[in-house]
Amino acid sequence: MAIEYLKRGMPEADRAEDDAKVRAVVEATLKDIEARGDSAVHELAVKFDGFDRPSYRLSEEEIADLMAQVAPRDLEDIHFAHDQVVNFARIQRDSMKDVEVETLPGVILGHKNIPVQSVGCYVPGGKFPMVASAHMSVATAKVAGVPRIIACVPPFEGKPNAAVIAAMKIGGADEIYVLGGIQAIGAMALGTETIDPVHLLVGPGNAFVAEAKRQLFGRVGIDLFAGPTETMVIADDTVDAEMCATDLLGQAEHGYNSPAVLVTNSPKLARDTMSEIDRILKILPTAGTAGVSWRDYGEVILCDSYDEMLAVADDIASEHVQVMTDRDDWFLENMTCYGALFLGPRTNVANGDKVIGTNHTLPTKKAGRYTGGLWVGKYLKTHSYQRVTTDEAAAMIGAYGSRLCLLEGFVGHAEQCNLRVRRYGGKNVPYGEAAE
Repeated sequence: MAIEYLKRGMPEADRAEDDAKVRAVVEATLKDIEARGDSAVHELAVKFDGFDRPSYRLSEEEIADLMAQVAPRDLEDIHFAHDQVVNFARIQRDSMKDVEVETLPGVILGHKNIPVQSVGCYVPGGKFPMVASAHMSVATAKVAGVPRIIACVPPFEGKPNAAVIAAMKIGGADEIYVLGGIQAIGAMALGTETIDPVHLLVGPGNAFVAEAKRQLFGRVGIDLFAGPTETMVIADDTVDAEMCATDLLGQAEHGYNSPAVLVTNSPKLARDTMSEIDRILKILPTAGTAGVSWRDYGEVILCDSYDEMLAVADDIASEHVQVMTDRDDWFLENMTCYGALFLGPRTNVANGDKVIGTNHTLPTKKAGRYTGGLWVGKYLKTHSYQRVTTDEAAAMIGAYGSRLCLLEGFVGHAEQCNLRVRRYGGKNVPYGEAAE
């Protein structure tokens, strides 16, 4: 393979050092929240959010007042995006069926899809008010049938953002808190004097939020590892540099550590895209953020062939993958590791982020190798059950079970089976011996 990096991002060692610093801060902060509850959460909210109030939960009156502040056109747009997300989530939910089947005469097996009983939805919003994230987490949980949905969002410019709060309420949140960062994640997962802990945490966030979820996993469930935004553009000479540069910078503006990668087999497109990025950064209002991400995390990878492009893309396993080539369907058929695909020049990541209907909470840091993104199924637990309905089946299965248990040395297990053989099959099986 002849792969050439025309631009590389920050070395992995430097990224690992940054990750280690984040881990230490998160660990100490979560211990403080667990020990001191509301007091710790309040101090952290004042320190990091600059927001001080006796309770961070919004009352129904406050929510209604905030929703009244949203302009009619904005509210209409929020409803439209909500409807698209809910519609696709319902289609996905309908694809998940409970099953029950008689596998042998008198042996019935089944499974039920049961909603998680409480979920904490984190909606980023300190730097940009992420209205769309409320649809992705809250509304999808509602479609899944989660009985208790709580939502946290940091204040925006010193106060709750009306549009985000409206989206949370429209989505079906039962409790809404104006809390951000580690303090929000810790409060929802660990609980405090005034916040009951949840069973599952969902939603994207910055490196501190992602690390807090990682450290809490096991104590609560998490949707996936969804850290700083990643984007990749796979392109050939069927598209131009302006489109590639726009799609890369459009996601790099999320934060200072958002990787943006161009993978191409066109040397001209690669160099033209880098020049176009330089041009756009001179006029982009969010260049202060996007420019740092591009400088430290941007990459341009030149490949000889489409097979090489595919191999590179699967290795990186980027969160968002924009495919603009003469064989988009080929990439759809053959790519195996990514968050979500955006196929063709008419498609773009921003539509997926905000309105088109698929969920925008997606795996980062190579997690696309083992999980997909947030969807209605993440809120559902598939539980199996068994029922034996005839004496003949109890004796027959029991005999097999007894012999297999003793094969492994589990005498007590075998006796569970033998008891059924004796009781329902009329056979006298001595304790500790396998049923014939």
